Amino acid sequence: MKHQWKAFWYLLPALLFLFVFLVYPLVDVFVYSVEEGYNFASQTYFGVGGYNYSYVLHDPYFLQAVKNTCILVIVTVPLSTGLALLISLGLNSIKPLRNLFQTIYFLPYVTNTLAVGLVFMILFQKTEYTDGLINLLIQWFKGTSVDFIDGPYWAKMFVLCFYTIWVVMPFKILILTSALASVNPDYYKAARVDGTSRTRIFFCITLPMISPMVFYLIITGFIGAFKAYSDAVALFGADLNAAGMNTIVGYVYDMLYGDSGGFPSYASAAAVILFAIVLTITCINLLVSKKHIHY
Repeated sequence: MKHQWKAFWYLLPALLFLFVFLVYPLVDVFVYSVEEGYNFASQTYFGVGGYNYSYVLHDPYFLQAVKNTCILVIVTVPLSTGLALLISLGLNSIKPLRNLFQTIYFLPYVTNTLAVGLVFMILFQKTEYTDGLINLLIQWFKGTSVDFIDGPYWAKMFVLCFYTIWVVMPFKILILTSALASVNPDYYKAARVDGTSRTRIFFCITLPMISPMVFYLIITGFIGAFKAYSDAVALFGADLNAAGMNTIVGYVYDMLYGDSGGFPSYASAAAVILFAIVLTITCINLLVSKKHIHY
């Protein structure tokens, strides 16, 4: 009993930290989300109910933000994870200059997000002085130039997905390279003695052994993609609603601080909806992982 109390006192600082910075803010946001007509200046409201959720779910800006975010999640998470796995397998198979290539691939992750966004704008945006490097390549292949920053929706979404994959992939390469290096080489030696093909080795040995890290990257990738905001700002500027490229986090920010700001109840309702979506997807992934992850 004495040891249990001792363990409790050791855990108490961490529990207090979690309560102050996680539990209390979540409860507070939920309370704001059901307070109708909340006035930030006077700290008053005229009722409690679900009107804030109804308003948010019928707001065309929020629906557009949900659409953009879902497309971003569906496209970038599997593509970035798959490409990172392919590159990691390539890096794991070479000996000379491996550290150099790992450093080069990791550079985008430590580069400022807005700086990378400016580079992408130079590459993709059409101006009165130039069509941009990508459009020059398209024209060289006899294609029609497209304004990827201020043009059609599909072009802007393509750039946003490409930019997001470019930013998140280095971290995934680092994790997967480490996971591949931790696989016991004796498994590969035994498989080669039996004449097992490389494809079968990958699916029967490599992938099951690194599946916990792959699953971790998928979960964090989903969460990170649903929290996307700075990527869109870096490419399309602060007025994402005008560009039609807002995200759910951007919508929450606009309701709090943007030109239409001053509606913390609406922002809280949107934040609770986002939390519910992320929590649901995370729980589904956890259930699926029990059958396919080898710990």
